[in-house]
Amino acid sequence: MEQFYDSTLIGLMPMGFCFPGTGKSGDMSPRPECAPLWHDPILSCLSKLELTITVGQYAFDRYLAAEFASLTDAVRGFDALLPARLALPHPSPRNNIWLRKNPWFETDVLPRVQCRVQELIGKPG
Repeated sequence: MEQFYDSTLIGLMPMGFCFPGTGKSGDMSPRPECAPLWHDPILSCLSKLELTITVGQYAFDRYLAAEFASLTDAVRGFDALLPARLALPHPSPRNNIWLRKNPWFETDVLPRVQCRVQELIGKPG
């Protein structure tokens, strides 16, 4: 678990860089100007990027919508994305319905995600 917090191994880049506020059914959408303004400059500085995990609908829309019809299709298509990319649903309690509808996620996708991450964090720097 300590590897997750090791900034030399794992970096997190949000779709927005500020809290957009709370709406009727949870957090509001990320501000639309953030990703176009900040993502490319940040990504261009990451010379050793080996795995990009897009998490949730907003990341899917920006990075994978041209390749897959839906976030579910991108998650299911993990073999086409590995070894350099993966798509995951947002880790929110609101997605429990999605998890129940897609039991293959826990049996097929999560073990591959865990294996790929372990390959990378187990590598010597």
